[in-house]
Amino acid sequence: MDLLAALQAFLADDPDDPFTRFALAQEHARRGADADALATYEALVASHPDYVGTYYHLGKLLDRLGRRADAHAAYRSGIAAATRAGDAHARAELQSALLDDDA
Repeated sequence: MDLLAALQAFLADDPDDPFTRFALAQEHARRGADADALATYEALVASHPDYVGTYYHLGKLLDRLGRRADAHAAYRSGIAAATRAGDAHARAELQSALLDDDA
């Protein structure tokens, strides 16, 4: 069984697990399945808005897809989530991504 199939099986067993959903989005992105990655990241943000790790990768994908304003919105939402979580490292990473994208 390949990784994508394994992750889909894990998600079927526990559809509310944010880590599995995140890993699935990452695998879609790694395979170049941008539409699937985007849909999975967006579903994760909708169901688990405090899963901070999602926002950086969602922003990078949106930026790569030429959706700069949406990427900025993702980074800003991530900064807010990281602030709520007290995750200074993630907040700094997201702020840096936002500033780098503005350059």
